[in-house]
Amino acid sequence: MQPDLNTKTELAAILKQHRATILESWLGRQLSDRSAWSGKLTDAEIREQSRALLDAIVETSQRARPDDLAAEAWDSPRALLNEVSKARTAAGFTAWETARFVFSLKEALFSLLQREVASNPKALAELTWASSQLLDNLGLITVEATLRAREEMIARQQQEILELSTPVVKLWRGIVAVPLIGTLDSERTQIVMEGLLQQVVETEAAIAIIDITGVPTVDTLVAQHLLKTIAAARLMGADCIISGIRPRIAATIVHLGVDLGNVITKSTLADAFQLALRRQGLTVQTRPGGPKEDHGTNSDS
Repeated sequence: MQPDLNTKTELAAILKQHRATILESWLGRQLSDRSAWSGKLTDAEIREQSRALLDAIVETSQRARPDDLAAEAWDSPRALLNEVSKARTAAGFTAWETARFVFSLKEALFSLLQREVASNPKALAELTWASSQLLDNLGLITVEATLRAREEMIARQQQEILELSTPVVKLWRGIVAVPLIGTLDSERTQIVMEGLLQQVVETEAAIAIIDITGVPTVDTLVAQHLLKTIAAARLMGADCIISGIRPRIAATIVHLGVDLGNVITKSTLADAFQLALRRQGLTVQTRPGGPKEDHGTNSDS
């Protein structure tokens, strides 16, 4: 060991020469602390992630400064850390738990440095500082990647919830309905519109019922969103009926001066469905001899 060599070059040389020893020590520490990841990752996954990251660090440190992780040469380790962070986030790891994966390499590396350059305190201090800078920067990259992965996961889950909360239901041949629950904003309107138009095309629906019974309030913005959805459906050849117009909502619409144009409205979904059936040339009748609450739908054609 030549302590008078450039510290960064010397660190790269140590990493390359003692790769196997560092990996074994690092894995030993991780596998001995199963409480941090038990049930989330297998031993094989821990070994593969550790081996891949250490190989990437060793290979890159031979041709790039270990304190300049923004350099293009460090693209491979950064990409690998992004993949590991996404995988661990999906497995339920927190940002801190994922960062510990990188920081735990410090102990293995520091122990090696103490053995290799114990006779030269100045070289030991410089090498320890250089390796600490490298692993701290890698840890920060991991934290940032984990937070991004978590934000993407939350956004994806929110999108899925929005889609599930705005189903388009086929009620009868040529009749579809969209039961809305909760606040209707721009993003949700877009989802409703896309889902409705898709169903209009697939079912060749002539009438679409938009039920707002579950919408707590209707203001000018909500009314505009509804009108946009209705206009889009009409362009696809489907007439729209708005149901769920309660007295309080009707009074609000009048008070706001919202013009629904020639849009037909009904107080209940049942009333809107009956109107849609009549427009399709269908009637609802009580079955002869059947119980009063048992209804069937028959075609006049």
